[in-house]
Amino acid sequence: SRAILLHRTTVAANRRDDPMSLAACAPRALSTLLPARRAAPTTVPARAANVSGRGCATAGATRGPAARVVFAASDQADPEEIEMDAEERMQKSIDSISGNFNTVRTGRANPAILDRIEVEYYGAMTPLKTIANATTPDAQTIVIQPFDKGAINDIERAIMMSDLGLTPGNDGNVIRLIIPSLTADRRKELAKLVSKLGEEGKVALRNVRRDALKSIGKLEGIGEDEIKTLEASIEKLTSGYVTQVDKLVKEKEGELSKV
Repeated sequence: SRAILLHRTTVAANRRDDPMSLAACAPRALSTLLPARRAAPTTVPARAANVSGRGCATAGATRGPAARVVFAASDQADPEEIEMDAEERMQKSIDSISGNFNTVRTGRANPAILDRIEVEYYGAMTPLKTIANATTPDAQTIVIQPFDKGAINDIERAIMMSDLGLTPGNDGNVIRLIIPSLTADRRKELAKLVSKLGEEGKVALRNVRRDALKSIGKLEGIGEDEIKTLEASIEKLTSGYVTQVDKLVKEKEGELSKV
């Protein structure tokens, strides 16, 4: 009977295309026939561990890995990845600065000033731009058309509570915002705000540079010349993005200075 059971196990394993199936299944069948004995520790190949538990003829066999395979991984970043990650994070900082500048109200109508406004819509704070369409029929007017007219009063309330300093006109169908000309004092205030946002953006860029240089300092197995080349590349990258911030600040200040 032992020989028959072993034969059946072998046949069942050989029916599978995977050459590792016999190695994975036969030991289970034999373990039911032979006395238990202490086995020497063995290293199980990853493939054998992956196929074990599939198609075995042993009674009571359960699906799952027969051995845990641990793969060692290095926590050291690749030099190219460090630079790519730094550039990606710096670009996100630039995009954020540009978006913030768009929300700074100048003397001309720009729907982007509504981007940061959130409306309490059905009990949840919702971005205004997702529940209404904003257009500029002329240089001094923004018209807001809600997709759901039932939300018009909530939109009006959100605008009044914002820091835009605008009084919305609600006719029951649309909301109109009249953009007044900026006073000299208001222009100065906004110019200071733009400068502050620019400096915050530069701080974010320098933080990215710091992280990149720290990662470079942890690299192993590369020469000192390559380390210096990587550091110089990060410095050049940072300088380029700082220049972009200065350009954005100058452009926004130019918009604010126009009467």
